[in-house]
Amino acid sequence: MTTDITQSTDVSRPTDNTNASGFLQFDFKPQLMRGLSDLGYSMPTPVQEKAIPILLRGSDVIAQALTGTGKTAAFMLPILQTLKQGQNGVQVLVMVPTRELALQVAQATLAYGNYLNVDVLAVYGGQPYSLQIGRLRKGIDIVVGTPGRLLDLIQKKELDLSSLSAIVLDEADEMLSMGFIQDIEEILSSCPSERQTALFSATLSPKIVSMAKKYMHAPQSVIIPSRHLTVDAIDHRYCLVNQKDKLAVLTRLFEIEDITSALIFANTRISTSALVNELMERGFPAEALNGDLAQTTREHVLNRFRRNQTTVLVATDVAARGLDIDDISHVFNYDLPLDPESYVHRVGRTGRADKTGIAVSLVTPQEQWRLHRIEGYTKQSLTRVQIPGVEEIEEHREAKLLAQMNGLLKRGRCQKELQLVTRLVEMGHDPIKIAATALKIVRAEEKQRPIAEISQVKESGSSSPWRKTQRDKNGKGSSVLGHPNERGMVRLTLSAGRSHGVQPGDIVRMIARQADFPGSNIGAIRILNDHTLIDIPQQFVQQTLANASKYRIRNNSVTLTHA
Repeated sequence: MTTDITQSTDVSRPTDNTNASGFLQFDFKPQLMRGLSDLGYSMPTPVQEKAIPILLRGSDVIAQALTGTGKTAAFMLPILQTLKQGQNGVQVLVMVPTRELALQVAQATLAYGNYLNVDVLAVYGGQPYSLQIGRLRKGIDIVVGTPGRLLDLIQKKELDLSSLSAIVLDEADEMLSMGFIQDIEEILSSCPSERQTALFSATLSPKIVSMAKKYMHAPQSVIIPSRHLTVDAIDHRYCLVNQKDKLAVLTRLFEIEDITSALIFANTRISTSALVNELMERGFPAEALNGDLAQTTREHVLNRFRRNQTTVLVATDVAARGLDIDDISHVFNYDLPLDPESYVHRVGRTGRADKTGIAVSLVTPQEQWRLHRIEGYTKQSLTRVQIPGVEEIEEHREAKLLAQMNGLLKRGRCQKELQLVTRLVEMGHDPIKIAATALKIVRAEEKQRPIAEISQVKESGSSSPWRKTQRDKNGKGSSVLGHPNERGMVRLTLSAGRSHGVQPGDIVRMIARQADFPGSNIGAIRILNDHTLIDIPQQFVQQTLANASKYRIRNNSVTLTHA
């Protein structure tokens, strides 16, 4: 295995140039180049620069690069280049950890191959089998899916891989952390031996390397160091807030922070638009950057931000990809990202060019476990800061106004205003009262920014993401607890335990596969003799129980209910 280590200081895709001349070096089909041009792709990112030639030569590749560095285009562009038109059967299989990523990769593939007449299908748990099977029977070129659903379709003999020429494992480390390794290996074993394999991962664990040796043919390595991994030059802060108070807290922070330009992250495109509207109503000009924007509109929004015509952008992770601006003073996580890697990528947009950036996350008590995961991943402590009080904000407003007045008085550039004051004095008004009235007029805009009330936060008693097991008088862990020790978690009971040979990996793999969320989000697992207690984050409980009838461990049906 050869290693191609690329030293890179920029892994973002420039978006201020709409011609795709940088991709001419790959000699892509005209239809593919046209698709890239439509998307505004200008120059390949480092992972694209290194991985695309290897894949075009037909070699296997292992690429280590973070999300947001252009990985999807790095493997999908060579695939589209070599895809055979009019061939029956699935030619390409892409495995991803979540339904969201499956949809994202499928949509990106359709955009790249807009002029190639390519059929792409995303398959994942939670969607009726009939819809996916119907599409497969009509003929699909590229299938993108989660391992659990892909394996189900293979076992139902609805997904035929006999015509497969290439397979991609995207975010392999996340798939392994979700307990998908057995599913992945079973899928790989059912693929033709003569195929091209590409593996993309943020980290290369021993398990991934071992799997690569077993299922790949002399893979070439591409390692992309990213400046987004450097979080030392950033002041990491967080505020503990109630969900309903997030907007109020954000606007309070805006009052006292010295913001030259800010990027606010929300987890959905709907949230970005709603948040922009709320900020505008409160006198804070902002623009949204989300997937609903046409490319030309996106360019206009970004250009206004680069020229400081807009100070605040509200974006989703996907929409912010390719955003390469060095002067962002603040990054706000209005919604905490779903994984630590996304946190690193988000906050890496501040603290550049030898400047110290500021990253502020709004964290609810129920999300503290996620905060600890971020701290563990980044090896950085996030400092808790107090939410600015009404008195502090009012003092800050006055200090800011006095500073502005003092500066203008020193420069003396107010001749026209002096003439107005003179006329008012001649009319018999007191100069001090004239000044006070002028200040009152100036401060009228503050009424657009009322200081919203916030409620008291009920804090979790645990500072650790890991629950502490309560002990009975014999020193044994209690088997009858109905509630987890950490806020934000809900305890469920599984109808199988130690006597049934249940292992933690069985549980993680089963739930992650059927409920379709990262297994790393599952909390404490306590395996007792005849049942198991499992802590699930509140936001995933509904989808976990919705699939309860499908849960099986070693081909035996099990039930999952509230504890």
